[in-house]
Amino acid sequence: MKLLHTADWHLGRVLHHHSLLADQAHVLNQIMDYAVAHQVDAVLVAGDIYDRSMPLADAVRLLNQTINRFAELAIPLIMISGNHDSAERLGFAATQLHKTGLHILTDIQHVAEPVWLRKADTALQIFGIPFADPERVRHVFNQSVTDYDAAHNLLLDQVKAARDPHFPALLMSHCFVDGADTSESEKTLSVGGSDRVSYEPMLAFDYVALGHLHSPQSKGASHIRYAGSPLKYSFSEHLHKKGVTLLSFNSAGLVAQAHLPLQPLREMRVLEGTLNVLLAQGQQDPQRDDYIMVRLTDTTALLDPMGRLREVYPNVLHLEKRLLQTEPLAQANPNHIKLDAAQLVRDFYAQIQGEPLTDAQSDIINATLTKLLQPNQDNSL
Repeated sequence: MKLLHTADWHLGRVLHHHSLLADQAHVLNQIMDYAVAHQVDAVLVAGDIYDRSMPLADAVRLLNQTINRFAELAIPLIMISGNHDSAERLGFAATQLHKTGLHILTDIQHVAEPVWLRKADTALQIFGIPFADPERVRHVFNQSVTDYDAAHNLLLDQVKAARDPHFPALLMSHCFVDGADTSESEKTLSVGGSDRVSYEPMLAFDYVALGHLHSPQSKGASHIRYAGSPLKYSFSEHLHKKGVTLLSFNSAGLVAQAHLPLQPLREMRVLEGTLNVLLAQGQQDPQRDDYIMVRLTDTTALLDPMGRLREVYPNVLHLEKRLLQTEPLAQANPNHIKLDAAQLVRDFYAQIQGEPLTDAQSDIINATLTKLLQPNQDNSL
């Protein structure tokens, strides 16, 4: 029996005001191609299907197209809700859809009810723990839980009590395992570390398909794994190797797991250098349509650097520049300010006019700045 583990699709995501729907459709097609090529028996999606609790119409349309494609391929799809999803909206008509091979697990009151997969002599029970904060768990079960770890353990206890010990068991959960690597694009669940859960209570499962963190990684044991998001959703992820996890089971349990890479429609890169160097580099860059963050190392004032960069890199989404002032403000004095201001004027003039100030013009600038910076004088012009 073979399964694909994926998570954190975040359909409808916007990166620096740029829609990623076309990029998401591109990688979802690759996931479907992997499912066909490896003849998988189900696809697991461990939460954060959408990027927001009230998704955009185009995001709903993309998910609908994806579900229809899996249905045409007769590949069951098993998903849980994440912290970005609305459990109620995502779980609409879940009971009826269950009969068609689409299993949407969003209700924490039913975590003890597994989805069974059977093939030849292998039977696998799959339990899903959707995202649930301590307040929700406390309200539903009337139990005194004060943090995410206690809430997760309460739900895990119900799963363990319902598990059939004669067959392998897979757990899906959308949570933040303590000590795992994070990135900027993940939504903070709580402050002060109370959003973390322990991996030890999950060790007894044959595989744990995690969602929430965007970097592919295992934590605590190799079989407790985040598949990671299929795309890079912040520039802090530009070095991530995105993909899905292929799982193989037999009647005894998990026998193999492998990372299958996904190729984005556009890569995400961070470029650093002076404006002129990057402009020249962009003229020859075969991947100039990638999503780019630029760190400019120029120490002088620049005129419209974003506009000029977008002439060669049309998808520059973020720009960082060094501070023109290179020494702490506490150490600045009028003479330094005068020199920096004069240099700024000279640089600005040269960029606008395409030629440097003449000596006469420089004298006028220096005299004006000297007058302005003289203390206890009437500086009106």
